[in-house]
Amino acid sequence: MKQIWKFAVLGLALVISAYTLARAYTYKYRAQNTIVVTGLGETEFSSDLIVWTGNITAESQNVEAGYRQIEQSKQKVQRYLEQKGIPAEAVVFQFVNVNKQYTPNYTANGNWAGQRFTGYELSQRFTIESTDVEAVESVSREISSLIAQGVSIEASAPDYYYTKLDDVKLTLIETASADARTRAQRIAENAGARLGGVASARMGVFQITGANSNEEFSAGGSFNTSSRNKKARITMRIEYRIK
Repeated sequence: MKQIWKFAVLGLALVISAYTLARAYTYKYRAQNTIVVTGLGETEFSSDLIVWTGNITAESQNVEAGYRQIEQSKQKVQRYLEQKGIPAEAVVFQFVNVNKQYTPNYTANGNWAGQRFTGYELSQRFTIESTDVEAVESVSREISSLIAQGVSIEASAPDYYYTKLDDVKLTLIETASADARTRAQRIAENAGARLGGVASARMGVFQITGANSNEEFSAGGSFNTSSRNKKARITMRIEYRIK
């Protein structure tokens, strides 16, 4: 009885091994009858939305005087922006932030002796978001005009965006897919074969960099906001069957 079971198990093992080898050979055969190519899609475009942020500041010995300074500066900023064609609804002023300022005190031999209150620092942040990229960009370059009016202001460089990125992405997928098919077609023809259907397809990372820049691509995808003119790039890795 034990011998019968021994031969049965051995026979089953042989059947499984033969099946596994057959599957491996089939997979290898199929893998050898495909072409894997990477297609590229690129395009350049100009941003249609700009976001610029500034910060009005004031220093005073008492809060009330500081608030008056901030309000005066705010009114000057509003008038200036209106003169430059920036509508009031495009400008958002946030709450006024108040911080107490202190200076450290030391004894004659350099030991810490506490700190002395020196006054208040107030600040109010504002943000401009507009599709009039040219107008806001011009304002951001001429911030010195506000400083000349006595406005204590700090500002960062504008951020540039594009509101139709979904359309750009779809177009690039089509372009990259067509490019991949062209490459695969040439490979198949050179090999004396005919191109079949798609076995698999995988989209690469969507990259947006500044146009004519040396920005490096990121594994997680680049998203440039510092350049008005941008370049978008996407790849498609496609596996085709060959006949």
